[in-house]
Amino acid sequence: MSMSFDPFSQLDRIAQSVFDTSRQPRIMPVDLFREGDQYVLNADLPGIDPGSVDVDVDGHLLTIRAQRSAANRENSRWLAQERPFGSYMRQFSIGDDVNAEGISASYDNGVLSVVIPIAERAKPRKIQVESAAERGRRPVTA
Repeated sequence: MSMSFDPFSQLDRIAQSVFDTSRQPRIMPVDLFREGDQYVLNADLPGIDPGSVDVDVDGHLLTIRAQRSAANRENSRWLAQERPFGSYMRQFSIGDDVNAEGISASYDNGVLSVVIPIAERAKPRKIQVESAAERGRRPVTA
């Protein structure tokens, strides 16, 4: 197998060894969108043990944590090792317009899906307009 030289990956490897960035939480890519009466957050976490995934809500802060263990290859000579391991973390501010008790999460094929329902009080609603005659009052004039 032929390997090409990538100076940027070599520089990343040197920086990682010098600054020990392997201990810092890594960022996971996400998609976040509104679908009907809920928000859907999809986070890419390939190769993560589902048992290491933790999703919690504390007030207005939604936190996602996960852990990928290093490959145990004691008797191997690495030719390339580009898949990062360690801890992953993302935090999101959620507002008063969500139902925090109704949040659910599932993990399938390397994608964590978090469904965040919108609170009833935040859903659009139609306001009935009445005339002054219907209410039995005269309109107030300025």
